[in-house]
Amino acid sequence: MANIRQAKSCESETLTRIAIESEAYWGYDKDFMKKFKSIYKITEDFISDSPTFVVEEDGRILGFYGILNKEKETSLEYLYIEPKSIGKGYGKLLWNHIIKICKENGVNKIELVTSPQAVEFYTKMGAMQTGEVESLVIQGRIIPKLVYIIDK
Repeated sequence: MANIRQAKSCESETLTRIAIESEAYWGYDKDFMKKFKSIYKITEDFISDSPTFVVEEDGRILGFYGILNKEKETSLEYLYIEPKSIGKGYGKLLWNHIIKICKENGVNKIELVTSPQAVEFYTKMGAMQTGEVESLVIQGRIIPKLVYIIDK
């Protein structure tokens, strides 16, 4: 049975590996992945300073998410599932946990930027595309920006 718990700082390398493997699942080339690795490394400080949770089964981490709370904005910085576990409901489980944590902390809106391949998942969860932004990985590449309004 899957369990969600707060991530530990010492798990930063495991979470980074899952993020890289999950992004690579979509078939990006070596150059893209090299840049992705340098930008999206999950640090011990991020885990310590931001709500970061893992989903695990039998003691094995299958995915995670991390939320960044700024003064006037809350954003979903990370939501990744290991490739072997994609499509098995862990993303939805984590999403529901994200919403629960946001409600508990008085957050009524969460913003996110994602790869085009993940838009379908987020819209299925109720997020709405609000625009597009330039990718941090590839200059000139435009990626979707979404928002999810949290019902009280």
